[in-house]
Amino acid sequence: MAKAMSMSRAGDNSLQSIGSWAFLLGVFVAIIAGALLPDKSTTPTVTSFLVLLGTIVGLLNVTTKETNSFLLASVSLVLVTALGGSVVSGVVSVGQYLGSMLDSILVFVVPATIVVALKSIFALAERK
Repeated sequence: MAKAMSMSRAGDNSLQSIGSWAFLLGVFVAIIAGALLPDKSTTPTVTSFLVLLGTIVGLLNVTTKETNSFLLASVSLVLVTALGGSVVSGVVSVGQYLGSMLDSILVFVVPATIVVALKSIFALAERK
């Protein structure tokens, strides 16, 4: 029994490690894509990749204990990036790049937020 529990925990740690790396990769790709494609015409490949990474982060990286904190932080981030992108894009030289980076981060964070919110709703519906 103890051996089965330790194997389960090892599996959970490796999945959480994948989720952590997916998060770091997603943030990195979002920033680089925003910096290299400032005209807001991110390619469908990059957008699909960011959505996939966001989904992986939502599925693997957030535990039940972290759900409320994650949802608060991610909703805050979504609001700031959505509203901040339009504000900073008006800045002459750097604004277009910053706005594009924030848009890319938004594409990455929204799928993770949706997945975690759905998991949270499901967990609430499961309790009686």
